[in-house]
Amino acid sequence: MELNDFVALFAAQFDETPNEQFSAGKKFRDFDEWSSLTALSIIAMVDDEFDVQLNGDDIRNATTIEDVFNTVKSKLDGA
Repeated sequence: MELNDFVALFAAQFDETPNEQFSAGKKFRDFDEWSSLTALSIIAMVDDEFDVQLNGDDIRNATTIEDVFNTVKSKLDGA
């Protein structure tokens, strides 16, 4: 799993925010489009793409897209 690929998958969960606004260090809660529904979309995407189960705390404890990536990666490495 590559960070840039994860950022692209993360960006795909947003309908109105241009992809070029997404980067690993971006604070995803700063997007106007961010909502609890988007968080659920991220959790579902991670489950579909990586077979990793994130929970609400995983999202709440993350600040940047890279933080979410690192959480997914740690769960993959621990599996």
